[in-house]
Amino acid sequence: MSDPRVGLTVTHRRYVPYSHAHYAGSLVDGAYALGLFGDVATEVCIRTDGDEGLFASYADVQFRAPMRAGDVLEVTATVTRVGRRSRTVDFECRVVCRGRPDRGESAAEVVDPPVVAVTATGTVVVPAAS
Repeated sequence: MSDPRVGLTVTHRRYVPYSHAHYAGSLVDGAYALGLFGDVATEVCIRTDGDEGLFASYADVQFRAPMRAGDVLEVTATVTRVGRRSRTVDFECRVVCRGRPDRGESAAEVVDPPVVAVTATGTVVVPAAS
């Protein structure tokens, strides 16, 4: 019998401020997405177990496309496995909007289709059920 928590998906969106650019071309380091994965994993744990849980590990992280200051990122976490205290979660970070400073200081556009920037699989742990 499948656990009803498997398949739960949580999505957050975040604007990347220019103050977070670390590299030429207004690039943002990949750790920015990992921080967002931690935030969305916390909501997953709250929804599945009523606890913020702890991020235990990553099994795989793939940096697939650049993230830049001025981007709007959409981060999704989906529960793929439920153990007694652990949950395996697949993460995806997509660029859904992008600043276009080449067109003007505040110009931006919707990225359609969104660009997958980072994917990962991680494990979170929650307290044992009482």
